[in-house]
Amino acid sequence: MLAVTACGVDGPPTDSGSIVLSIATTSATVLQGGSQPVTATLTRIGGFSGTVSLSVTGQPSGVTAAVSDMQTSGAVTTATITIAVGAAVTPAVYPLLVHGTGSGVSDVTQVFTLTVTDTPAEPGYPVLELHTVATGMSHPLYVTSPPGDRSRLFVVERTGAIRIIKNGVLQPTAFLDITARVSTGSEQGILGMAFPPDYATSRYFVVYYVDPAGTTVLSRFHVGSAASDVALSGEETLLTIPQPGGDHNGGMLAYGQDGNLYLSVGDGGCCGDPGGHGQDRTELLGSILRLDVGPTGPYQIPATNPWANHGVFRHELWNYGLRNPFRFSFDRQTGDMYIGDVGDENREEIDVLPGTSVGGENLGWRIMEGKECFGGGTSCDKSGLTLPVWDYSHSVGCSVIGGFVYRGVAIPALQGTYFYLDYCGAWVETFRWTFGAASSGRRYQWLNSSEFPNSFGEDADGELYITTEAGNVFKIVARIP
Repeated sequence: MLAVTACGVDGPPTDSGSIVLSIATTSATVLQGGSQPVTATLTRIGGFSGTVSLSVTGQPSGVTAAVSDMQTSGAVTTATITIAVGAAVTPAVYPLLVHGTGSGVSDVTQVFTLTVTDTPAEPGYPVLELHTVATGMSHPLYVTSPPGDRSRLFVVERTGAIRIIKNGVLQPTAFLDITARVSTGSEQGILGMAFPPDYATSRYFVVYYVDPAGTTVLSRFHVGSAASDVALSGEETLLTIPQPGGDHNGGMLAYGQDGNLYLSVGDGGCCGDPGGHGQDRTELLGSILRLDVGPTGPYQIPATNPWANHGVFRHELWNYGLRNPFRFSFDRQTGDMYIGDVGDENREEIDVLPGTSVGGENLGWRIMEGKECFGGGTSCDKSGLTLPVWDYSHSVGCSVIGGFVYRGVAIPALQGTYFYLDYCGAWVETFRWTFGAASSGRRYQWLNSSEFPNSFGEDADGELYITTEAGNVFKIVARIP
């Protein structure tokens, strides 16, 4: 660790004392499309007690340096500087300048040497990039495939249609078009779809959307055969949920290893959950539901739901205490559930529930926001809560989009790696959940912010995709040397 004091730099200080800047490492090698967090510390000495700040200059185009999570304890302020390198940055050595400033004392500057490389830092780890699958779509929001179907991708368009990409070609006719039944206002539209494990014989699928009245609707549709590229016209409504606002509708549908359908529902919208929906088990908002859905008839309540026989609580609930779990997924290998829950004022979070879970978890909203008490401080009662395994502040993003654990076959080195992204930051990050803990991974700045990446998707082989509000569908691939 190298430390530099501000005393005597840039003229005499106007206040007594000075600051010392320390950086845990003064150099790093980062892959194209990757990132590196660096811990920096500012220490007040000689009687100085004013405010301090950190900044970074000298970055080349495509490199960003974000300062986040500043925390002060006594005379010491620590922060994380996350240096993110775009996929197109030329491999080279770049000197960056880290600046520490304090009110009324001299500034201090330290050189940080960034080496950008296109060679993986560890043997066998691939350089990842995005391959364009489709362009010009109408707000694509999700990608999936029926089990075992390796020739077709089904792409949800938020504006009311589901399209098929067949053998790499976007088909001109929609698989399903319910545009007239869908509202496309704030966080509305078709939000999710899912195929059951027995789609080849049951020949039905489910869709979750927002209707013109603002109500969220879970419906079942059928096909003539599992190979059909156009669904039948009939719609069977399974569940409707009145929404108090136009946003926080959740939107993910997924079948678990138990064969049941799971559906995420937000807290109803706006800020701070004024209706207290997240902690209210007498309604469906702010939760994930678990339903037994078949090809015909109404849904049933699985007997093992945590409140299946409760006299007051809703029987459909699997867990609760969520703000807007827009995307969740199951690890194909372990059955673990990963939930990306969009934050309110300060924090974004990811929750991981083991495949052995029996449900009933209280995930904390609005007692907690991420790992912090909602509204700040540490005095809230955390007893009985299941806290997130990963969170980050709004200094580096604004809206987490949960993704998938990679279980594909094309990139073996990624096995067990969880991918998620931030809608505003337009970055993708990874971590691995092992032995009850999350280990940090890599950040990829593949896209610029104008793309507004809005979701991940997964095909029949477990390969991963990203959709964007700009109308594009990308596949995550390993760069060919």
